[in-house]
Amino acid sequence: MILFSAFLFYSCTGLRPKPVIPPEPAVEKPQLPVYIMGKGKVSAGKMALFLLNNNPKADSSFVNSLAKIYIEEAAIEGVNHDIAFSQMCLETGFLRFGGDVKIEQNNFCGLGAVGNGAPGNSFSEPRIGVRAHIQHLKAYGCEEPLKEKLESPRFRFVKRGAAPTYEGLAGTWAADKQYAVKIKSILERLYETAF
Repeated sequence: MILFSAFLFYSCTGLRPKPVIPPEPAVEKPQLPVYIMGKGKVSAGKMALFLLNNNPKADSSFVNSLAKIYIEEAAIEGVNHDIAFSQMCLETGFLRFGGDVKIEQNNFCGLGAVGNGAPGNSFSEPRIGVRAHIQHLKAYGCEEPLKEKLESPRFRFVKRGAAPTYEGLAGTWAADKQYAVKIKSILERLYETAF
């Protein structure tokens, strides 16, 4: 009877009931990754935006291209691009550089830069520099063979699989005992802005 009355009311008055729009489901923020090997969750666009928010003077075209390269190269070797990108942000000061390594070296992770003015390794182009970074992370993360031609000149010095998580990079990749804490801080900020 109530439904029939409502039908008559809306039929006679010409009014239409407002459609009920269900609320959008809440997007749950993914858990922060710890393992070097795995698949990242942050899109290239969100990674680029994160970096540009931390360094507005960076070249946006270069940053967007670099974020895509990180995703592509990490996918080839099975490395988590969220961790690799966060480490790059730490190592380069969000592409400000300013230490021994210069931007034109395409060295995004400080390979071979051991302090006291040693500039570290140089790579012919950004993609090769990113590939070397990803390969070096893979050396720490697992014992699986590389998929691409070796570009990391320091790969052979790593005990394969010695640090399956980024937490193991403190005191190994870098002498800084707070190195993993710093990577985690950047990773947390990346996830806060992305999700």
